[in-house]
Amino acid sequence: MTGSRWIREVHRWLSIVFTAAVVVNVFASVQKKEALWIGLLALVPLMVLMLTGLYLFGLPYAARWSGARRGGARG
Repeated sequence: MTGSRWIREVHRWLSIVFTAAVVVNVFASVQKKEALWIGLLALVPLMVLMLTGLYLFGLPYAARWSGARRGGARG
């Protein structure tokens, strides 16, 4: 499995983990069980999601930039 594909899979599964953590957070808030660790439960996957999302967002631009440098001037 290539690096980009691996990061895409991690990003996909982390989005599911993040969604579950938000549901747990909302459920705990409704029951008035405020705890710091419950809030951090959603924050940890969110930080990793941000990093992998920024990487995936930049991939097409990096490929275009790399292709332009290799291909030389066209026109």
